[in-house]
Amino acid sequence: MELFLLCCKIFFVRILDVSLGTVRTVLTVKDKIVKASFIGFFEVLVWFIVVKDALNSDTNSLWIAISYALGFATGTYIGGKVSYFFTRGETFSVQLIIKKEYKQIIKRLRDEGYGVSVINVSGNNEDRLLLFMEISVLKLNTLKKIVKEYDKNAFMVVNDTRVVYNGFFSGVAK
Repeated sequence: MELFLLCCKIFFVRILDVSLGTVRTVLTVKDKIVKASFIGFFEVLVWFIVVKDALNSDTNSLWIAISYALGFATGTYIGGKVSYFFTRGETFSVQLIIKKEYKQIIKRLRDEGYGVSVINVSGNNEDRLLLFMEISVLKLNTLKKIVKEYDKNAFMVVNDTRVVYNGFFSGVAK
């Protein structure tokens, strides 16, 4: 019973520790250093507590290592889901290259509230259109669905945006 309780403690505390680490990393990338430092303090404190218990156990059991590893994997998953809430409202820069024959997508995207800038480009001996958009993270999945309706082979690049000045955003605070 003592081994089971230790494994449960290691598993659940490891979930907390790794989730905090994942969120801290996201905040650091988003240049929210003070919040990331605050979370980092608790991350290391929790990690120290769980490692101390795991290593100081009189029991040499593979279940301790498995609990530690499962807690890490689960914490990574949960931390990824939790970090989504820290990126809501954030913006992405999207570059979309489509064949000119699918240019009706531009009207559809604008009708859906996306601000779209268009440039004629050429590549592989073919003329294409390059669409630039700055979108809310909440609109990315909808954008992908719309693009697939028109051009399944469209080339899309999505990047995190640190700062946006001016521009057109439908339903997004600038």
